[in-house]
Amino acid sequence: MDIAFVVALVMFISAFVLLFIGTPICISIGLSSFFAMMVILPFDGAILTSAQRVFVGLDSFALLAIPFFILAGNLMNNGGIAIRLINCAKIISNFLPGPLIQTNIVANMLFGSISGSGVASAAAIGGIMSPIQKKDNYDPAFSAAVNIASAPTGMLIPPSNTLIVYATVAGSVSVTALFMGGYLPGILWGLGVMLVAGYIAKRRGYIAERNSLKGIRCKLLLDAVPSLMMIVVVIGGILGGIFTATEASAIAVVYTLILGICYKNIKMAHLPAILLSTANMTSIVIFMLASSSIMSWVMAFTKIPALIAAGLISFTDSFLIILLIMNLVLLLVGIFMDPTPAVLIFTPIFLPICTQFGMDPVHFGIMIVFNLSLGTITPPVGPILFTGCKIGQVKIEGVIKPLLPFFAVILLVLMMVTYIPALSMALPQALGLVE
Repeated sequence: MDIAFVVALVMFISAFVLLFIGTPICISIGLSSFFAMMVILPFDGAILTSAQRVFVGLDSFALLAIPFFILAGNLMNNGGIAIRLINCAKIISNFLPGPLIQTNIVANMLFGSISGSGVASAAAIGGIMSPIQKKDNYDPAFSAAVNIASAPTGMLIPPSNTLIVYATVAGSVSVTALFMGGYLPGILWGLGVMLVAGYIAKRRGYIAERNSLKGIRCKLLLDAVPSLMMIVVVIGGILGGIFTATEASAIAVVYTLILGICYKNIKMAHLPAILLSTANMTSIVIFMLASSSIMSWVMAFTKIPALIAAGLISFTDSFLIILLIMNLVLLLVGIFMDPTPAVLIFTPIFLPICTQFGMDPVHFGIMIVFNLSLGTITPPVGPILFTGCKIGQVKIEGVIKPLLPFFAVILLVLMMVTYIPALSMALPQALGLVE
C-alpha cells in the first residue's frame, strides 16, 4: 500500500475521531498530523519536526496584522462607530424599497469593510437596526435574514483576517493584491442581497421614505466622515506604499482608539476587557495556524496534494468541472467548519491543482474565502447565523425560509466569481499588484 495513502488515512481518520469525541479543532488538527507523521518518522523525529513546524508556521510578519485588526474591530464595536455608519448608509439607501432593510445591508458592508469581521457586523449593526425595524412593523424573521445574509461581506471587502490567513498558507501571495481582489466580489455579494431584499420589500409594502432625511443629510454624512476615513487611511496607505498591510493594522488600532475616545464611547476602564477579548480571539487563530503547519508539512512531504490532483484529473480533464467539484466540497466543508481551519486545511490541497491549470493564486484565494464565508450563515455551525438570530430574537428554524432567496443569489455570485477571473483580478491587475 502506498505510504502517502496510509499517512492520509491515519491523518483524516484520527482527525475525525478526535472531532467526534469533542476535541477542539485546533488540537484535533495538530494531534492527527502528529500521528500521521509517526508513520514516516520515528517518535523523537516526529516530536522534533512538529515543534519546528509550529515555530516556522508562525514566523511570518504578515500574521501580526491579525491581532491588530481583531483589536481594531473590538474597539469599533465599543466606539460608537456603528451608529454613524448606519446614518451614512441611510443616505445611500433611503430611496430604495424597504429603506431600513437596505440600510442594514449597506451598513454591514461599510462596517465589515472596516472591522473585517462578519460576526461583529451582524452583532453591531443588527443590534441597532433590529429594534428600529420592529418598531416600523418589519417582519423580524425577514429582518434577521437580511442582516445575516449581508454580514459576511466584511470577510471579502478588505481588510480581511481570513485573506491574511490564506496569504500565509499559500506562500508568496500578496496580501495587498488579495485585499484589492476582494472588493468586487464583496460588493457584488452585497448588491445581490440588496436586489433580493428590495424585491421582497416591495411585495410586502415596505415603502421608501424619500423625504425622511430632508435637511439632515449633510449633517449625517459629515458625522460619518471620520469613521469612513479609516478605509481611506488604511487601504490608501497600503496602495500608496506608505506602509504594509501589517503596519496598516496597527495604524487602524490607533485611529479607532482615538475616534472612540473622541466620541466619548471608549474609556480607560473599558480597555482591559477589550484587550482580553482580543487576546482570546487571537490565540484561537494563532494556535490553529501553528497546528495546521504540521499538517501542511505532512501533506507536502508525502505529496498528498499531488495524489489528489492526479485523482481529480483522472476523473475529468475539464478544469471547469474540477472547479465545480472544489466549490461543492468547500460549500459542504463550510457547513461544518469555520473558515480559518478550512482555509488552512484545503489551501495546500486545492491550490497546487489550480495553479497547475493556470489559475492565479489571488483568484483562488477569493474563491475559497467566498465559499467558506457562505458557510458562516448556514446551519449547524454558522456563527453569523447564530449571532443574527440572537440579535434579532428569532429562532433559527424561523429564519431559514427567508434566507433561501438570499442563498440563491449568493450562490449565483459565487459561480460568477469562480468562472469570471476578472471579478477578482481586475483591480489587482489595474493597480499593478499582479501580472
